[in-house]
Amino acid sequence: MEQLRDKVEEALKTVYDPEIPVNIWELGLVYEVKIEGEGKVKITMTLTAPACPVAGEIVAEVQQKAEAIEGVTDVHVHLTFDPPWNRSMMSEEARLELGFM
Repeated sequence: MEQLRDKVEEALKTVYDPEIPVNIWELGLVYEVKIEGEGKVKITMTLTAPACPVAGEIVAEVQQKAEAIEGVTDVHVHLTFDPPWNRSMMSEEARLELGFM
């Protein structure tokens, strides 16, 4: 299951918010990746803003990329705004890249 989790994390690192040139993993938009028996994946994530105009596209891409991983049988993406996202959730690398340090 740990190997599957690693593959999901790697796939999420290829999803980018089109308005910010950093992937959603480094932005801190992914709150949790849970792997349950038989290849079931639950991803809890947020967006940089509740009114994000590309919300549907980002969630659909997360769903699609996770489903494409060998061994994944089911994917549920849960979008939440609790806690609300803020810049402190970004990785140090993302903050440096965006000039927030």
